[in-house]
Amino acid sequence: TMSTAIIPRRASPRLSLLASLRSLSSRAASSLDADVIVVGGGHAGCEAAAAAARAGASTLLVTQRLDTIGEMSCNPSIGGVGKGHLVREIDAMGGLMGGVADAAAIHFRLLNRSKGPAVRGPRVQADRDLFRAAMQAALRRCSGLCLVEDSAEDLLLLDEGGVGGVRTGSGRTLRARAVVLTTGTFLRGEILIGRHRRP
Repeated sequence: TMSTAIIPRRASPRLSLLASLRSLSSRAASSLDADVIVVGGGHAGCEAAAAAARAGASTLLVTQRLDTIGEMSCNPSIGGVGKGHLVREIDAMGGLMGGVADAAAIHFRLLNRSKGPAVRGPRVQADRDLFRAAMQAALRRCSGLCLVEDSAEDLLLLDEGGVGGVRTGSGRTLRARAVVLTTGTFLRGEILIGRHRRP
């Protein structure tokens, strides 16, 4: 099986942050084959890539910047009344978020403690830097997962239908039997201010 590795877009000082990851040769990086390609290194992308690798699939996680894998939003909380059940479900399936949140936690709270158990929600406030570092460390431990620093610019569509991989901004061709897009809200995102919209 493929061990965890990193394929940089180019030489970069950011790579020193991830020095414990192994670099692959540029020849190997020009065209890679995998069972699954996951595009995006946020919460969903990290979970999807880890799940695919846990299932035994050779997996590529493609993200624009390796040092922002696992980056939290401006609200660094995990769980709560609305999302706490999702965290517990991810955890029950062997996901990363619960353990990473515990490792980065700076404050634990049970919301709605005075109400019934159905509406109580455990929530953790996490240190954003610790969360990012813990998520990157968790991904490094996933056998069969390769991290690729590049932007996915286009899907490779097969003549017989379906998707066959992605083309990257640096000209690489990454082939796979399945592609998972986890680009979140930033794909063609808009800023909304009252009735005004702008890209």
